[in-house]
Amino acid sequence: MPSLSPRPAHTTADTNRRGPLATPAEVAEYLGVPVKTLYQWKYRGIGPNVHKVGRHLRYRWAEVDAWLNAQATYDLAV
Repeated sequence: MPSLSPRPAHTTADTNRRGPLATPAEVAEYLGVPVKTLYQWKYRGIGPNVHKVGRHLRYRWAEVDAWLNAQATYDLAV
């Protein structure tokens, strides 16, 4: 029987770079919209990129921020 080696430990640098996955409730609070709106955006394909982890929806914070930055339609610094 092959010996089982332990999983490699994640370093804090990996965790800081990757960040935790966010729940729909966390993203909704961050964006200031109802959770139902996130589900509608997912259905329409217009919201931030969402991932299924098992049967749960999760968001990557970097993708939420990138989507939010792409929503800017005009420059306020003019």
